[in-house]
Amino acid sequence: MSMGTELGNLLDWVEGIRRRVRELAKEWEDQEGNLIMILHAIQNEFGYIPRGVASELSKELGISMARIYEVITFYHYFRLTPPGRHTIQVCMGTACYLKGAMDLQNELERQLKATGGRDGEFHLESVRCIGCCGMAPAVVVDGETHGRLCPNDMAGILKEKRGK
Repeated sequence: MSMGTELGNLLDWVEGIRRRVRELAKEWEDQEGNLIMILHAIQNEFGYIPRGVASELSKELGISMARIYEVITFYHYFRLTPPGRHTIQVCMGTACYLKGAMDLQNELERQLKATGGRDGEFHLESVRCIGCCGMAPAVVVDGETHGRLCPNDMAGILKEKRGK
């Protein structure tokens, strides 16, 4: 591929981003809380809030990047980095927390660090409650709930996901 073709593709991509940001801004125009709703739509589309997209949104809405980042960093839902291929959510609701969810989280962090899992393969996050208190402590991996876990179970869950 020639340098001109690559540059043309990049410019097309950037223009597509600009067009999409304009569409979102227009869709939520004149509505209370529109910045948050637009950021939700962006994250739903990209999986996170890319800096370049935030910059385009700043220009489109006429607000500072500082204001956009203030909102992004205030709400736990928003991410500034791409999520991993597999998402692991550790429930930190009361029942799970009391039955050892923190130990599960610590073990997952330890294993992911030891095996290089922070390379984009896994996205680990704590969530408030997944509504499975009777299965405490529980984690959700790629939408599948695993309950009544102990830290030793984490290696098997990670191994299973790495095989897919």
